[in-house]
Amino acid sequence: MSLNMFVMAFLPVGIDYDMLKNVGISIGILVLFILFRNLFTKYVFQLILKLSRKTPTDFFTQICLSFERPLGWGFIILGLYLAMDYFPFIEQHNALFLKFLRSMVIVLITWGLFNLSSPTTGILVSVNQKMNNKIDLILLPFISRTVRVILIAISISIIGQEFDYDVNGLVAGLGLGGLAFALAAKEAVGNLIGGIVIVTEKPFSIGEWILTPSVEGTVEDINFRSTKIRTFSQALVTVPNSTLANEPITNWSRMGKRRINFHLGLNYQTSKEQIQRVVHRIEQMLRTHEEIHPDTIMVAFDHYNDSSLDILLYFFTNTTVWAEHVKIKHEINIEIMGILEEEGVEVAFPSRTIYVSPQSSELFQTMGSFD
Repeated sequence: MSLNMFVMAFLPVGIDYDMLKNVGISIGILVLFILFRNLFTKYVFQLILKLSRKTPTDFFTQICLSFERPLGWGFIILGLYLAMDYFPFIEQHNALFLKFLRSMVIVLITWGLFNLSSPTTGILVSVNQKMNNKIDLILLPFISRTVRVILIAISISIIGQEFDYDVNGLVAGLGLGGLAFALAAKEAVGNLIGGIVIVTEKPFSIGEWILTPSVEGTVEDINFRSTKIRTFSQALVTVPNSTLANEPITNWSRMGKRRINFHLGLNYQTSKEQIQRVVHRIEQMLRTHEEIHPDTIMVAFDHYNDSSLDILLYFFTNTTVWAEHVKIKHEINIEIMGILEEEGVEVAFPSRTIYVSPQSSELFQTMGSFD
């Protein structure tokens, strides 16, 4: 007895054995290509990736990583196409089926290019470095997102044309409804324009420390709608671009020097000669300090306070880094304390002196005698 006759003996009456065989073959082909995909990803792709990392640049590596998953799905699409040659219910050359496969190929190519245009791939950063950093860092994520939007729009347009959809009619329809769309998306358009203003004027860049009436922190990202700022308490604040573009922005990272400004209060027992010596020595100490900017150093007896004689100190550190600035300020305060000790001058503290007239003194004594 042949295999066909043996199988037919156990099949219900009316079941087409050839049809079942073709279904089984088509499923087997699809499963086989799924296995091929797993083997390719696990062995062949890893070998290609290892070889790509030996090249002078990482461009080829980035391409491989970007197209890793789309390429894996490409095996399934190829297996699906070959399996349809045996599948009895759908013809391999069916027009709708071929349109579907071509659309899937377009999606996979767009997927790979979408991954490749990500800011994290470093492609734009590499291009920027070769151009001697002609592109500001804040432009890179903005350009990346613009490229992604264009890729998606082109992909949708091609897929629409593949299914004989009139894309020109869609564009015309959008033109007729443009006014209503603009009114509905007023805030979105405002944020987009605000983002363009920020990118073109460059008041800050990625990684810089800024201060606005809304937030203070380090810029992490900017997109079409908003800018993300990480505060010093590690909270992530998202500020709409339209708001940020209309606010005064202080960029602390672009300071050329950092200010120190305070008053040193001496007590009223300090003599004129002591004040002059203290002022002179503090000024000389600041002018010879290698971390103090020499252009603007002001040390002067400023004014008479309620309980102190105030000396103004106004100068700048060369560094703008906060931790280094605080360290230098600490050193300066220690030096000033040493000068005051050597000159025998004490720092004033809030106090009041009460003068009692002789008549009041006699009155207090009389009241005390009644006790």
